[in-house]
Amino acid sequence: MAADSQDIYRNLSADDYQSAPIVVESMCPNCEEDGETRIMCTSIPYYKAVILMSFECPHCGHKNNEIQSGEAVQEHGTMIVLRVQKPEDLRRQLVKSEYASIEIPELELEIPHKSQPGEVTTVEGVLERVHRGLTQDQEKRRLLDPEGAAQIDAYLQRIQDCWDLKENWSLRLRDPTGNCYIQNPDVRHVDPRCIISHYHRSLTEKKLLALADDNDEEELVEEGPAPEFKSYEDAKQEVLHFATDCPNCHGPTQVKMKPTDIPFFQTVIIMSLSCDLCGYKSNEVKSGGAIRDQGCRLSVKLEQDVDLARDVLKTDTCALSIPEIDLEVGGNALCGRFTTIEGLLTATKEQLDAQSSFFMGDSAQSDEKSAVTTFLEKLDDIIALKLPATIILDDPTGCSYVQSLSAPMDDPRLTKEFYTRSYEQDDDLGINDMKVENYGELEVLKEDEEDVEEEEKTDEKKTENA
Repeated sequence: MAADSQDIYRNLSADDYQSAPIVVESMCPNCEEDGETRIMCTSIPYYKAVILMSFECPHCGHKNNEIQSGEAVQEHGTMIVLRVQKPEDLRRQLVKSEYASIEIPELELEIPHKSQPGEVTTVEGVLERVHRGLTQDQEKRRLLDPEGAAQIDAYLQRIQDCWDLKENWSLRLRDPTGNCYIQNPDVRHVDPRCIISHYHRSLTEKKLLALADDNDEEELVEEGPAPEFKSYEDAKQEVLHFATDCPNCHGPTQVKMKPTDIPFFQTVIIMSLSCDLCGYKSNEVKSGGAIRDQGCRLSVKLEQDVDLARDVLKTDTCALSIPEIDLEVGGNALCGRFTTIEGLLTATKEQLDAQSSFFMGDSAQSDEKSAVTTFLEKLDDIIALKLPATIILDDPTGCSYVQSLSAPMDDPRLTKEFYTRSYEQDDDLGINDMKVENYGELEVLKEDEEDVEEEEKTDEKKTENA
């Protein structure tokens, strides 16, 4: 299977005659004459396999090009929200599939899925495509429908204002295939204006991707009686089973969960999935405790081999930084995992390498290439203990963990610092919207309002009778 994939998706090379595009005759959608569609399957290094298609009609000159992902649909859909505030945000490169939808709330603009082909463009290119589509036949529209043309002109001015950054605006990219991307200008640091999240696809999106039959409906799973536990300790000894769909073959399977205790830390939940139909396996560890009253910042000095072998529990909200090489990785950039220091650094390097290599093509400047290459080499030196460094895990929930080599005594190379969360951190965690006390206040207020309304109605009836 791997060999066949390599034969189909070949790297672009002028010396490889087999990488030439396939030419197929196809009808022109404009003049309905025969044109040519050129198809090329290629693999972009450190990114994904893609299918490039280009059409040109020799009769009317109509041209069109499209890019489709050659990768499998990802386990989850992807939602990316970019806050456009600076000129460099307009130049960010953007990758999307034909199933992706784009929304700009400030313009009340929504580009639904399959209304545009998959493409590699820029944020500015999204505005340019919309602007070009609306200006088409605008002169005829001014003659036939002056009022409608005036409304479109006003809307085009709003697009131009966003183009000129006269106001800040947001771009939301939602792709149920998970094969979408918006460039981070500096892969070494957390993107302050871009948020990436993953979500479970709805039944409608599953039907769109042909992962579900058109006649399928949301199934109501009849749950059996919940097991009765006499104590919390009894629950820890039980392996819980939850029905779900396999993310690989979408067949019925089960997720197994079991709480367990980490010495000198807290309870965690181990989750494991094994599909009997396709053999897919996955495992994950989540913090089983509540959000702590304070955030926690863990600092580990990497000086010996045992430091790289320390166990680490990293939650989804935990950020990672290495001051010696000016590296910052946001909390949602790496998913929660239970691994070692070495495993965490290796996963960080692989992700940075994958994100940067796609945009380090021939058009990139040589100083940008050398900067990224040097940065990745320094990260390799840290993993090899050739470069002394300190890894800092900052978790506002306080639920991340790094193994101490001398517990319960103090570890000289492990520093733990507790701090009070900021209002913005509490807002991100949803704490500001939680009502944790005086739950009955809203009910009391509602009852008081009903009593007042009844008294007013009674007074009105008395007045009418009088």
